[in-house]
Amino acid sequence: METWEFGRTVRRWRERVAPEDAGVPVGPRRRAPGLRREELAALAGVSADYLTRLEQGRATAPSAQVVEALARALRLSAPERDLLYRLAGHTVPGPEVVPSRLAPSVRRLLDRLAHTPVVVYDASWNLVLANGPYEALMGTTSHWRGLERNAVWRTLAGPPGRVVHTAREQAEHEARLVADLRLTVLRYPADRALRRLAAALAEATPRFGELWDADVPPPLPGPSRRKIVEHPGAGRMTLDCDTLLDALDDTRITVYTAEPGTEDAARLAVALGAAALVE
Repeated sequence: METWEFGRTVRRWRERVAPEDAGVPVGPRRRAPGLRREELAALAGVSADYLTRLEQGRATAPSAQVVEALARALRLSAPERDLLYRLAGHTVPGPEVVPSRLAPSVRRLLDRLAHTPVVVYDASWNLVLANGPYEALMGTTSHWRGLERNAVWRTLAGPPGRVVHTAREQAEHEARLVADLRLTVLRYPADRALRRLAAALAEATPRFGELWDADVPPPLPGPSRRKIVEHPGAGRMTLDCDTLLDALDDTRITVYTAEPGTEDAARLAVALGAAALVE
């Protein structure tokens, strides 16, 4: 790989992305156009130090996951994304690999939901995107690395989140996620990264292995379309939680809303407004 060419290309594309297009607040002191390194790093889920070394050609062989994350954060077109893969020394992912891209049309849809909590996962349940309102509601995701970015791991072995489950709801949620991941492995049998993920999850928590190796369970009730969220500043609220499937790219888009005029809507507004004041 020509490390200097990869880094130079990332830097050039970083400098052309308008912060407001990427959902980054624009303060009065901003002078240079484009995204700062720290902002791109947060959007892509990598450290600012690692991105600096990539741009300067001092870090070699970025993983395919890092390349895909940078391509999403930079809002690259399909040909640009493919070029970035080639500059990193990777084969452009084909249909046998779990996709984690966002089509421009989906990105435009998400842009229209800029004031609504939205999170996107790929078929492996790896985090693809969490917008600002989602982080205001559920907590920041920019510091997550490796398995921390996987919803199955966070559900089974991660720290408690802000969604409130009964013991039964939690068990059903865990079983449903692992069952869905098993189906993903069947759909993408040639994806070695997916199998490495399953092995890492089995090593991280015995609960995953129990669910993975269990006989096919009876049909579970579908996921609830309402979630109880305990927000540290706004209190407890019950929100509508709708998950949309982008069938072409096999991604899950979850949107959180509240019925207008309700106490839950007022609490959600407080949670989102408090984050805006911090920014």
